[in-house]
Amino acid sequence: MLKTFRIGGIHPPENKLSGHKAIENIPLPAQAIVFLSQHIGVPAVPVVEKGDQVRVGTLLAKSGGFVSSNIHSPVSGKIFKIDSVADSSGYKRPAVLINVEGDVWEDTIDRTDTLKKECHFSSKEILEKIAVAGIVGMGGATFPTQVKLLPPPGTKAEVLIINGVECEPYLTSDHALMLEKGEEIMVGISILMKAVLVDRAIIGIENNKKDALELFEKLSRNYPGITVQSLKVQYPQGGEKQLIDALIRRQVPGGKLPVAVGAIVQNVATAYAVYEAVQKNKPLIERVVTITGKKLGKPCNVRARIGTPVGELIDYAGGMPDGTAKIILGGPMMGKALTGTEIPVGKGSSGVLLIPSPEAQRKEMRNCIRCAKCVSACPMGLIPSYLMSLMEFNELKLAAKNAITDCIECGSCSYICPANRPLLDYIRLGKGKVIKK
Repeated sequence: MLKTFRIGGIHPPENKLSGHKAIENIPLPAQAIVFLSQHIGVPAVPVVEKGDQVRVGTLLAKSGGFVSSNIHSPVSGKIFKIDSVADSSGYKRPAVLINVEGDVWEDTIDRTDTLKKECHFSSKEILEKIAVAGIVGMGGATFPTQVKLLPPPGTKAEVLIINGVECEPYLTSDHALMLEKGEEIMVGISILMKAVLVDRAIIGIENNKKDALELFEKLSRNYPGITVQSLKVQYPQGGEKQLIDALIRRQVPGGKLPVAVGAIVQNVATAYAVYEAVQKNKPLIERVVTITGKKLGKPCNVRARIGTPVGELIDYAGGMPDGTAKIILGGPMMGKALTGTEIPVGKGSSGVLLIPSPEAQRKEMRNCIRCAKCVSACPMGLIPSYLMSLMEFNELKLAAKNAITDCIECGSCSYICPANRPLLDYIRLGKGKVIKK
């Protein structure tokens, strides 16, 4: 029997329209918009000015604190300006705008395809190179990787867990990367193991990616300590706590980090970025993005430079279909609806999803029928219907007591609700209020 997490979960239609499609290189934009905050934590501090010439890989902004990340130029050209620009949330954030001129890279970056397996750096040196390269979690959370690899005092990592699940419907960027860069990912995993001083790693891949499973099972034979585990298809298995439960049968207590149960989790794309940073001196300046939608002419996986406007990705994939009502950055369950196509790709942008009008409309909300489907679906063991009721009456103390901050915002409750109640909307609002209080 295939492994999976033990509490809650759903299985929405997969809609992997771009599955098994090779990664394509998208043309460079005329202008790149590079936000100074593409990570959880303090925004980076710019070290360039208007009019400066930059190359691909030039440092644009230094990390602004312990939980922060460096930002590098994804293109070569001239700094047009540093200004506030609307991001995926709709709020204006500081960004560096670069007019693209050619494609000249920093000389320190190894651009060859030669695989470099041997890593002679110490744990400390690996962490420094990851920090310098501005690597963040590329599964969507964008937590600075060098910070995540430093367990808090009193904790110790025992196992490295690699997330190759990609459980969000529609998204296939990680799957495509695994098929194209499997060996490099394995080297990246070995480097991560060395960084956190563990001799065991488990790669979790859902059973709907049989070609990736076969490839990694074959590759793992040459990498001591690394094993591959096939998992049942179940959303949200890509969540850290759910993946840990599925793979090592340990449950992370509320309010605790995964390392509290001896695990550190990294995404496969992050492992690849770590390989490039440590072995090739390449900062995080591009990533694989899925462009997809049921009406889209050419669903595909592309390698796009950070800062490329979403509209250019859509044009590359056949253009905006008639009747498109929503553009989602990310997947349909946890992605954000964009206000326009000028918003750029960031370090955590795994996909662009175009939703046609009929599917984008919210159905009329009805009274709760006490069916408890939301309770059964919640992977954190919460009572979403009750939490929504508490927030309707602004009962913050009761909401906190009932662990509203444990919500991982996966949307399983809203998806499964037969009364079309916006459970996650209320819980997300309440969670924010409780955290700020």
